[in-house]
Amino acid sequence: MLTTVAAPEGDPYQWLEDVAGPKSLEYVEAQNAITVKQFESKPDFAPIQKQLRDILDSQDRIPYVQQLGDHLYNFWQDKQNPRGLFRRTTWDEYRKPQPQWETVLDVDQLSKDEKENWVWHGSSTLPPDYRRCLISLSRGGGDAHVTREFDLQTRQFVKDGFSLPEAKSQVVWRNLDQLYVGTDFGEGSLTDSGYPRLVKLWRRGTPLAEAQQVYQGQKTDVSVSAWVEHTPGFFREGFSREIAFYKSETFLIQPEKAAENSSTSASVDPTKYVKFDVPDDAQVNMFRQWLTVRLRSDWKVGGKTFPAGALLVTELAAFLQGARTFEMLFEPQPRLSLLGVSETKNALVLNVSDNVRGRVIELQPGESGWRRREMHLPGQGTVTAAAVDAETSDDLWVSYQDFLIPPSLYLTSLGKDPAQPLKTLPAFFDAAGMTVQQFEATSADKTQVPYFVVGKQDAIASGKAPTLQYGYGGFEIPQFPRYSAGIGTAWLQRGGIYVLANIRGGGEFGPAWHQAALKANRQHAFDDFEAIAADLVKRGITGQQHLGIMGGSNGGLLVSTVAIQRPELFKAVVCQVPLTDMKRFHKLLAGASWMAEYGNPDQPADWEYLAKYSPYQNAKAGVTYPRILFTTSTRDDRVHPAHARKLYAKLKDFGQDVFYFENTEGGHAGSTNNEQRARIIALEYTFLLDSLR
Repeated sequence: MLTTVAAPEGDPYQWLEDVAGPKSLEYVEAQNAITVKQFESKPDFAPIQKQLRDILDSQDRIPYVQQLGDHLYNFWQDKQNPRGLFRRTTWDEYRKPQPQWETVLDVDQLSKDEKENWVWHGSSTLPPDYRRCLISLSRGGGDAHVTREFDLQTRQFVKDGFSLPEAKSQVVWRNLDQLYVGTDFGEGSLTDSGYPRLVKLWRRGTPLAEAQQVYQGQKTDVSVSAWVEHTPGFFREGFSREIAFYKSETFLIQPEKAAENSSTSASVDPTKYVKFDVPDDAQVNMFRQWLTVRLRSDWKVGGKTFPAGALLVTELAAFLQGARTFEMLFEPQPRLSLLGVSETKNALVLNVSDNVRGRVIELQPGESGWRRREMHLPGQGTVTAAAVDAETSDDLWVSYQDFLIPPSLYLTSLGKDPAQPLKTLPAFFDAAGMTVQQFEATSADKTQVPYFVVGKQDAIASGKAPTLQYGYGGFEIPQFPRYSAGIGTAWLQRGGIYVLANIRGGGEFGPAWHQAALKANRQHAFDDFEAIAADLVKRGITGQQHLGIMGGSNGGLLVSTVAIQRPELFKAVVCQVPLTDMKRFHKLLAGASWMAEYGNPDQPADWEYLAKYSPYQNAKAGVTYPRILFTTSTRDDRVHPAHARKLYAKLKDFGQDVFYFENTEGGHAGSTNNEQRARIIALEYTFLLDSLR
């Protein structure tokens, strides 16, 4: 049972923090029944649910794959396989419109055989032969999972192989007979956030209890973990200490002590590692003989000052010997930011945002410096380029989409532009007459904040169409145009308008855009979202009586906050797996790991600004709030379901028009299979249509 420390006196809803307590679950069941009765009987619900289920189960979806040796692997869920298949195919088959797949692991059959509610949680495979992998399975979809060794050749779990009990473990292959393991080793082995504090080296055939401790962090850290780079000729290993969400230290085991990928039994001397001398908010990575450093703040080094958001490179060997001469591979601009870096065998490939539109830049080292080439793309939507197999080739997967154009998957190579797509998702909704427009709203401090408006032109022109504004605004996570068959069928085709808000706190424009809404500046994110809502009304796109908002997790904090702060702006709210109690978020499950984002409520200076917006504390009797639907999951072991439970209960007792639905499984994603996903999404959109038409 998940429980928490005692809540402050005077909190009448503290009992809802007892996640699986009989009283709590009885309350949840009763509230679910009210919501189901209210909305599943509406005429919109059944057709939306069926359309969504058909889309989610469609065999025409793109089966995205990962190359492991000679096979391409994919995890797939549909109506016949609700828990999913881990499967594989060959290159020749994958190029066909309907490839033949070989089942590697049937999670539905495994669940039946073992009488467990298994949810796929991913796999990690050991190069270079890619025969052994570690498969993680979660009970009910939570972050905690079990890890078991699997043989991809025999397609069986390895008898007496590596096996870890349920925990929020972090495990990495060192070689066939050794794992680096961070898990729940007992008292004192976890951080305040509930993640591993210790790293141990575990040898095959020995009990986990006898694993050799090789690194430890502090109890106040978010987590610690090991990392291993298996690139032939560049084998490296070390440890990472995540001090806070944006502060970390990376350590390299000295090269002469690194063991090549084999069944060696050589031990690791925990005193023989060196810390990378870079800012603690920077990200370091190794690419063959190079060291890259991605900055979150300005850094003066080697007689130069490099800006936050830049990507730097230097030779690793020279850096370890004390040299501090860097070349800047990417220089950010106010609306130009680096989203991510992918490595091929011979190049770095940058995914870049240019005013919330995608670009791809290839960087290849040569004798005269790094050669730069920009890829010509199919359009100005959202693009992602990633290596097919970074160890052996310069081939690239390129995925392209926008709000109205379904995703296409291209296979190309370094120096070539995407040509004919290898796979394309069919259009699941009729986009005829629909348009995409980008506008800017002026926030309270005069910052210009961009947003997209999507819908039928006549609906936009009417000013009376139901309008859904979506936002997130946290953790440097960007929001980009994407094709959503669910939004298209459940909302756009039914005459709705969709608005995507690119507010501060996100990562659309690099670290500065995120940092502008950190801690004491959080109100900027709320102001941005509210400014967009007001701008929609000012432009005549919609009116308050037709405007709804939606957000999940940190986005749930966003929409619950603005609903409490500015109830006159919105008619309806969908608040998904939210944070709402900012007085106690750091004491609930993984909440302590987010204090770098929000602050520490136990510090009076931090609580002073948190108290001004915390939705749970600021909801008051006698105020008319928008209609709100809260959704969450009993099995969410990241954001405690009590956040949604408590604010809902408080507002309901105030007599507000609020509804609640808690899925019994699903973790932070809220659902574990397509049936559950279709039902929850259909409930949300039925609620919105019922509220905003």
